[in-house]
Amino acid sequence: MRIVIAGGHGQIALRLEKLLAARGNEVAGIIRKAEQGDDLRQAGAEPIVLDLESASVEEVAAHLQGADAAVFAAGAGPGSGTDRKDTVDKGAAVLFADAAVRAGVRRFLIVSSMGADSRHEGDEIFDVYLRAKGAADDYVRGLDALDWTILRPGMLTNDAGTGQVRLEAHTGRGPIPRDDVAAVLAELLETPATAGLTLELISGSAPVSVAVKSVAGN
Repeated sequence: MRIVIAGGHGQIALRLEKLLAARGNEVAGIIRKAEQGDDLRQAGAEPIVLDLESASVEEVAAHLQGADAAVFAAGAGPGSGTDRKDTVDKGAAVLFADAAVRAGVRRFLIVSSMGADSRHEGDEIFDVYLRAKGAADDYVRGLDALDWTILRPGMLTNDAGTGQVRLEAHTGRGPIPRDDVAAVLAELLETPATAGLTLELISGSAPVSVAVKSVAGN
């Protein structure tokens, strides 16, 4: 498959690129800074330099032409203010989804967040973030032209992955290594029957492949 990942230099994206390339897929990652390109190449991915905060739908769609799947793994990051939660976590996700529709790419994965909800209340930056992620999820769910899956991981850690997860519509809160998030995303890409599902993900006791197969088609 050819897979294009938005937020290609993110911690989950770099792990995912490495996994997908090792499986023989053709992988491209969208990045904002050309100097990040070497890290993608080391992971086995082709860097695409494009700013999703200023690009048009047509520009993004041009890079999605011929892809089999698109993954939105971009984020404004923990040090960003409320404005960028709106322009990246919501705006860039909406743009990337529209571009996938324009390019005819049906399979679409979005890395969301546990607790994402467009109606979430509060004025703290994290409250704004959860609203932005929730609004992006709502938008993607409304696009009939996409076979979408929304993944909502719990608290992300840099611990070594265990390959043992809990993946359900509602898991409750808990930690999850970024390694295991990437492994689940890779498995979801190969499991089209997970389209139309919003899934929460934390560490658990089921091997990744078993966890994904158990939710497929549910």
